[in-house]
Amino acid sequence: MKKETASVLSAHPIEPKVREKVLESLTDIEAKHDVKILFACESGSRGWGFASPDSDYDVRFVYVHRLSWYLTVEPGRDVIELPISDELDVSGWDLRKALYLLHRSNPTLLEWLDSPVIYRQDESMSAELRNLVPKFFSAERTRYHYLSMAKKNFHEHLQGDEVRLKKYLYALRPLLAMQWVDRGLGFPPMRFADLAERLVSDQTLLDEINQLLEIKMQSGEREYSPRWEKIHHFIESQLATDHTSFDYKKPDGSASELDALLMRAVTQF
Repeated sequence: MKKETASVLSAHPIEPKVREKVLESLTDIEAKHDVKILFACESGSRGWGFASPDSDYDVRFVYVHRLSWYLTVEPGRDVIELPISDELDVSGWDLRKALYLLHRSNPTLLEWLDSPVIYRQDESMSAELRNLVPKFFSAERTRYHYLSMAKKNFHEHLQGDEVRLKKYLYALRPLLAMQWVDRGLGFPPMRFADLAERLVSDQTLLDEINQLLEIKMQSGEREYSPRWEKIHHFIESQLATDHTSFDYKKPDGSASELDALLMRAVTQF
């Protein structure tokens, strides 16, 4: 008899009024900076699936300039950022920067491309970007990224008797992402629920994770609680047994396909 997959709480709440405001911001960015936005998504806790009611909206996008912008002696700034408000955090990368990072298997960019919340996208260009991910995915670089993130959050934020609820998830999610890579499953999914349902086999641990998620998704971002012992022990024990050392900095694969995509995007604009 096939064992049923345990369900993990998950939600990606995007208020309709906020979505409209995001779309207006993206249109304004295109007009002000004379760029074309190819892809825009939700990152952070609303993309991961465990946002608090007062979580802000982390909007991330990839854009392309006109040809003349790329033909200057001094390079221009390749990031666009709006002032952070109480509600919106909006920023994006120029396509050349994004492709440079894709060549180096940048986990942040790969997460954007896997976001369950898409605000806008050029279907053709977005599909091309996603199709290139397996060609440039580096298990070593991805593993190092998530391991470093798990260690940082655990050692800096989870050592007291009272801890912020979200910091457990900020350590647990990258740790599970690292385990996903270790199992040879490719790049980890962005959604926390997909990671936990596939990798957590201990039902008591899974139950405690769901309890934490339920409280986190109903509480403020700054909510504290006593330690969650099963989760704490799981993170601590996993980090204690890791002794990874990889040469993860060298890019893999030819950049010719990335160059061709950049050329198509710029000439089409």
